Amino acid sequence: MLKQFNKVVGDAGEEKAVAYLKKHKYKIIKCKYTCKIGEIDIIAEYKDFVVFVEVKYRKDDSFGRPAEAVNSAKQHKIRRMAESYMLKFRVNKIPRFDVIEILGEEINHIEGCF
Repeated sequence: MLKQFNKVVGDAGEEKAVAYLKKHKYKIIKCKYTCKIGEIDIIAEYKDFVVFVEVKYRKDDSFGRPAEAVNSAKQHKIRRMAESYMLKFRVNKIPRFDVIEILGEEINHIEGCF
């Protein structure tokens, strides 16, 4: 039951993040890209970059900022998935790793954060 709730909340957060990115002229390539390593929330293009976006949502900051959940292990995993994606699809753009944290109704886009 909790897992289903978390998925619904996560999906809603990702939808908000996609709307935000589109509003800021990002071209959405793929949402929920999965490979044997895991899942990347959003892959987008912006100028010369292919942007791998991790979305974190929390209703409040009682457990810290959402971006704080993207620890070094999670960053390493996202980098490995991004490398796999770029090789598989022969992407020739500069990779960038962003986090979009959603805290209640506030959206904070952290570009190139790792």
